[in-house]
Amino acid sequence: MLKVSHLSKSYGERKVVDDLSFEAVKGKIYGFLGPNGAGKSTTMSMITGFLAPDDGTILINDISMVREPGKARKQVGYLPEVPPLYPDLTVEENLSYAAELKGLKGKEKKAELDRVCERMGLKYVRQHLVRQISKGYKQRTGLAEALLADPEIIILDEPSSGLDPRQIAEMRELVRELREEHTVIFSTHILSEVDSLCDHVMVLSEGKLLANDTPEKLLAEVNAKQRLTMVLKGASTAAERIVKSKEEIESFTVVGEDSSSCTIRITAKAGEDLREELSKSFSAAGMTVLELSVQRTTLEEVYLDLTYVKE
Repeated sequence: MLKVSHLSKSYGERKVVDDLSFEAVKGKIYGFLGPNGAGKSTTMSMITGFLAPDDGTILINDISMVREPGKARKQVGYLPEVPPLYPDLTVEENLSYAAELKGLKGKEKKAELDRVCERMGLKYVRQHLVRQISKGYKQRTGLAEALLADPEIIILDEPSSGLDPRQIAEMRELVRELREEHTVIFSTHILSEVDSLCDHVMVLSEGKLLANDTPEKLLAEVNAKQRLTMVLKGASTAAERIVKSKEEIESFTVVGEDSSSCTIRITAKAGEDLREELSKSFSAAGMTVLELSVQRTTLEEVYLDLTYVKE
């Protein structure tokens, strides 16, 4: 289990991470979502022990990354945005060097190399120089390094960066499989990755945690208030009188009007369904409902709404 409490980091006068707190448990995929410069990579660098925080605590299975970094790092596997590979060494030589840095030797090291190469599909490029393999295989090799010694927590920084569509699909499938045995945390600014991978979403902007929940709950909270767009035959003044008489309506806006019709957007109070009642009220007033649609907020819209003023 990972527990981050009141984490902060500044560069000069700029606060890159600002009082960040969250928890992550085994068996789930957590997505750090945010614009470039939101603090995602800095947060990951602190969690993995590559960067010291100014304030706050990082506990990995109750081991402090600040007080016992050597012990805590053994619980973490890290894939940076650019994998730390030596281009003139083979895939196996890179993995062997990374294994030794993690304290693996002899038969234990060989068994781990075999395991991660099999897991990441590196069998046919194992003896190739890194500079000769594709970007997709380089990412797989970097992820294989992160998996050495079987750490509980896997940290991935933009794992799909620079990959083609097929390689992106393959990388996402590999990440899904990791959920079975690890706590997975990855950063991205690609909404489709969040939709396809995440059990839990954390939206960051300017170092602050703006949202922290499952995608379903984030959307349910926003969509609890019904939002209607109605096109009515008649004048907007008549439509406004009817809308103002409804206590169940939180707000409304007339967004268009011509000589014969008007368009009005209505937001109901939480839990209210106004479609039938409004249709009957407008009909009783002699206004024909030409169109009625319900707007559902997407995860992309939630993200844009949270981060728009911050970018």
